[in-house]
Amino acid sequence: MRDMHLTLRLSRDLARAVSRWAKAHGVAKSQVVREAVARYVGGSTAGSGPAEPALVLTGRMAAARWSSLPHLTADEAGGLAGGIGASRTSLRNVTPPWD
Repeated sequence: MRDMHLTLRLSRDLARAVSRWAKAHGVAKSQVVREAVARYVGGSTAGSGPAEPALVLTGRMAAARWSSLPHLTADEAGGLAGGIGASRTSLRNVTPPWD
């Protein structure tokens, strides 16, 4: 099936939002719009079958986003580690049902 070209107008704010999202996720603006339209109308980006996932997260993309994600403080991390350690010692060992 041959692809068709479509020209559309977006508000300046929406066009900027598409550009920012595409840049942040390392994909082309046309891919963002194509997948959004496919999700909106329930179609597919490939022409038949279910719509493809909106985002494939690669290791490179995750590394680029890492600094913008929320992180635990040192105290929070210590509390979490302590809670995990306490759980390991206080919970009984589970015997697998197939043994």
